[in-house]
Amino acid sequence: MSDSAPAAASGAGGAAADGPRPARSASDQDAPKRGLFARIALFVRQVVAELKKVVRPTRSELITYTSVVLVFVLVVMAFVTVLDLGIGQVTLWVFGD
Repeated sequence: MSDSAPAAASGAGGAAADGPRPARSASDQDAPKRGLFARIALFVRQVVAELKKVVRPTRSELITYTSVVLVFVLVVMAFVTVLDLGIGQVTLWVFGD
């Protein structure tokens, strides 16, 4: 185990300060640091670009997905109900009325 491994394993953040920082590319070094509003604008542009990639389901797909979820929830509810009633009956049998 290296000297920095125990610090990293314990969650201490000091390991990054001890080691060398990754080299920045030439374009990063020449570019001025962006201001607050420029960073917010960049974030908004990236969000809009990601939202344009989203594929919305058709109406029939949405109905199918909703039906599958509802049936699954009903099956799990029935299973938990049967399990609860069974455990309740066993508890009454063991401890009596």
